[in-house]
Amino acid sequence: MRPPAPAHPLVRFRSSRPDLLLCGVVLLAIVLVQGWNITHFPTLSDDEGTYLAQAWAVQQGDGLAHYTYWYDHPPLGWIQIAGLTYLPSLFVPDWMTVAPMRFSMVAVSAVSSVLIYVLARRLWLPRWAAGLAMALFGLSPLSVVLQREIFLDNLAVMWMLLAFCLAASPSRHLWHHFGSGLAAATAVLTKETMLVVLPALLMTMWRHSHRDTRKFALTGAITACALIGLSYPLYALLNSELLPGAGHVSLIDGITYQMSRPGSGFILTPGSGSNGVFRSWLYYDTVLPLGGLAGALLLILTLRWSVTARALAGPALAAVILAAVALRPSGYLPAMYVIQALPFLALVLAGGAASVTHAVLRRRRTPRERRSLTYGRRVLVGVLAATAAVYVLPRWYDGNRTALTADANAPYRQAAAWLGREVPDPGRTRVLVDDALWLDAVHHGFEPGPGAIWFYKADLDPAVTKTLPRGWRDIDYVVSSPTVRRDAVDLPTVKAALEHSTAVAVFGSGEDRIEIRRTDRVDGS
Repeated sequence: MRPPAPAHPLVRFRSSRPDLLLCGVVLLAIVLVQGWNITHFPTLSDDEGTYLAQAWAVQQGDGLAHYTYWYDHPPLGWIQIAGLTYLPSLFVPDWMTVAPMRFSMVAVSAVSSVLIYVLARRLWLPRWAAGLAMALFGLSPLSVVLQREIFLDNLAVMWMLLAFCLAASPSRHLWHHFGSGLAAATAVLTKETMLVVLPALLMTMWRHSHRDTRKFALTGAITACALIGLSYPLYALLNSELLPGAGHVSLIDGITYQMSRPGSGFILTPGSGSNGVFRSWLYYDTVLPLGGLAGALLLILTLRWSVTARALAGPALAAVILAAVALRPSGYLPAMYVIQALPFLALVLAGGAASVTHAVLRRRRTPRERRSLTYGRRVLVGVLAATAAVYVLPRWYDGNRTALTADANAPYRQAAAWLGREVPDPGRTRVLVDDALWLDAVHHGFEPGPGAIWFYKADLDPAVTKTLPRGWRDIDYVVSSPTVRRDAVDLPTVKAALEHSTAVAVFGSGEDRIEIRRTDRVDGS
């Protein structure tokens, strides 16, 4: 039996030429802005290198990670990265390094941008507001910087947006809701922090499903999500790594570590780590984070009276939940956390603009309204739009100009080239590097693992530390990047290697410089 007809007109995206045209134009702008200069800006990060190195290990058939997989995150995220980068790495193996492989994130961002547009239309936003949501999501300088990087969060956002699109499907087929549950589980297995968004997804499904089939839709979605999600602990159980024990890693240990990470302070306390992260977001863009959060709160407060607020209740709730998690006084706040909130902030901000526009143009309007008043309404909308454009566009221009022109990665490229050119016998040389350079070192002939050593592992991985019986004296070089210098404080072997070494090459200057240091093994023996 076919489900009952929806109360709201269907939006057939595939057969709507204006929708396809608008979506295509905005998508082209997003791809150009995000792809241009992507290898040079922003600075390569250790996290990017870690996920890509783990994807490389999957491609090589070496397991789920380039060292012992210790359940730091579910592996599905970098398995997807392995699939995205498989063909280029097959034909051009040397491209399997962080900077060139950032182009794979452009494809992810493009899919997410289209899903934003589709979701906005399914949440009954007008066409122009859907285009605005898409532009806010893809062209904000904050989005451009973070969506370029190889982060699991970007993949998880894509899957969660698909889940929301299916939950708000105008056709209301039950298989759409089952699919929504599957997509949500994939998002959580890609980045586990997506778990907190699930209540907002259920709210969207509740509001957009028909009441006659609602209980089946929700039951099917929850069952599908739970069954797929349970595959992760099942994997650990089958490998005898679910519970802690001697001589092996475990899922419980991984979760315990993540839950016990030292907090970075309250986000609004000046000088705290969380405040620094928050200020870095606002450095790139204040409009999307602050405007979007204000829009989410406004929509929730006007839920009773506003049709737009009720349609966008799910995204608004998601933005508020993610903000509440970030506001935990003692929580850990990583820089990429905001990526999960970007699509919801964009949707509610565009929804708020649509709601204001509708109120100005339509509220209390009668068929006999004077023509001058109608013109006045239109002029007011034009003034509001022009004011917003004057405020936003110059700031976005400055932020995106940096992303399109700056070269922040020249020191990394020079350091990688030095390792390949100046080390005479890399196959028998041991070097400590951060993961942003780890694959470069491997491509230059250093042995993966005991030769090219991800610096954390020299102190924290028993499989690596046992190959260093003399500590820093068993290391030939250490590449001192900002990440290595920052974290060496808590890593005795890395700290000793830095202290007992001499710089033989320096690239860049200041805090961002990269030094290649040769250990003073003769003096220290």
